[in-house]
Amino acid sequence: MKDDTDLAGETTPFAVRGDHPVAARDAEVVRRLRAAGAVIVGKTTTCEVGLWPFSESAGYGAARNPWNEAYSPGGSSGGSAAAVAAGMVAAAVGSDGAGSIRIPAAWTGLVGIKPQRGRVSGFPHTDPFNGITVWGPIARSVGDAALLLDVLTGSHPEDVYQLDPPVTPFAEAARRDPGRLRVAVSFRTAFGVSGRLDPEIRAAVERIARRLTSLGHKVFPADPDYGLVGLGLVPRGTSGVADRLDMMNDPRPERRTEVEARIGRLVGRRLLPLAKRMDPGLRRRVGRIFQVADVVLTPTTARLPLRVGAFDGAGYQRTQSGSAAACPYAWTWNVLGWPGVNVPAGFSRSGLPIGAQLLGHDSDEATIISLAAQLEAVEGWTDRRPA
Repeated sequence: MKDDTDLAGETTPFAVRGDHPVAARDAEVVRRLRAAGAVIVGKTTTCEVGLWPFSESAGYGAARNPWNEAYSPGGSSGGSAAAVAAGMVAAAVGSDGAGSIRIPAAWTGLVGIKPQRGRVSGFPHTDPFNGITVWGPIARSVGDAALLLDVLTGSHPEDVYQLDPPVTPFAEAARRDPGRLRVAVSFRTAFGVSGRLDPEIRAAVERIARRLTSLGHKVFPADPDYGLVGLGLVPRGTSGVADRLDMMNDPRPERRTEVEARIGRLVGRRLLPLAKRMDPGLRRRVGRIFQVADVVLTPTTARLPLRVGAFDGAGYQRTQSGSAAACPYAWTWNVLGWPGVNVPAGFSRSGLPIGAQLLGHDSDEATIISLAAQLEAVEGWTDRRPA
C-alpha cells in the first residue's frame, strides 16, 4: 500500500514530517483487499503529498529503481512500483492524481491502471484531490492488474463519485480478444505544457503503434483537442495539497510543498468551483477524438527515468517546471476522469524502461485492458526482470 492510504495500526504521513496519529481503521481499498484474502505486506515510499514524479522526501528517504538504483522509479507511487519490479510482491496499490500510477509503471517496466473516476473508493477521503485522484493497481502482467482492480472496485456510500459495478469483471476483459480497434497515435501535449520528447521514447511508442497495426488494428495519427484542460487541474491539485496538509497534526513539509499549498489556499480554493463547472465542456471537447478512435496511444512520459536526487534542495519553480517537462502526457486524463493504462514499451539504450499509454473513453477500462493483454501476449514483457 502506498503511504497515502490508511492502514489500521500505522500512521499515514504521506512523506510529510509531523506528529501523525495511528490510523484506527483501514481505508476502504484496504478493507476490500483484506476481505478478498490479500496479505498487506507494508507501506511504500512516496513524495510529499504525491506532488512529484519521483518518490523522495526529506523525512522519509528515497525509493530507487530496481533496473538501475541510481535512478528513480518515478512518482508518486514509486515505492509501490519498485516493490513489484524488484519481485518483493506480485502487485501493489498506488494512487494517480496526475499520472502517479502510470509514470512509475512506465519507469519500472510494469502495467499500471488508472481507473475511471469513482471506480475505486478513496474513503475516508470522499473526494480525493477534488476528483483527480483515484487508487489503482500496479503489477507485472495485465491479468494480475485486472484481477486486483476487480478487488479494489466499489464505492463507499459517502463517496462523491459513485459508479455502478462493471457488467463484466476486468479479469475477464483481460482474457478477451479486443476485436479490431481504431487507435489514434498522439504526441501532442496539452496547451501550456511543453517539453522535449526523448527520441528513444518516441521510437518506442511508434514501435508499439506498428505492433498494433500488425495485430489488425487501424492505427493512425490524431490528436485530442485539449482546450484549456490545464485550468481543470491546477485548482484541484493545489487546493488538494492544502487540504491534506491542513488535516495533519503539526506538519513540517518541504518548502516547495508549502508553496504549492499556499497557492491552493490563496487561489486554488477560489477557482475550484469554476474548474468543476468546466468538466462537461472539457469532456465534450476532448471526447471528440472518440468519434474517430476507440483508444488513444501516447507516450506515458517525455523523459527517461530521473536520477535519484535530481531535485534535492530545489525550490518550487525548478521542481515544478522540471516535473512538467518530464511528464506532460498523463495528467489530462485525471482532469477528465477517464481510464488509462501504462504498458511497457521496451528499453532505452542505457537499459532504462520506457512506457506507453493506452487511454480510454468514459468508463471504458475493459477496452484498454483487453488491448493491453493482447499486446502483452506478443511483447512478452512479463519475462523481463531486473537482475
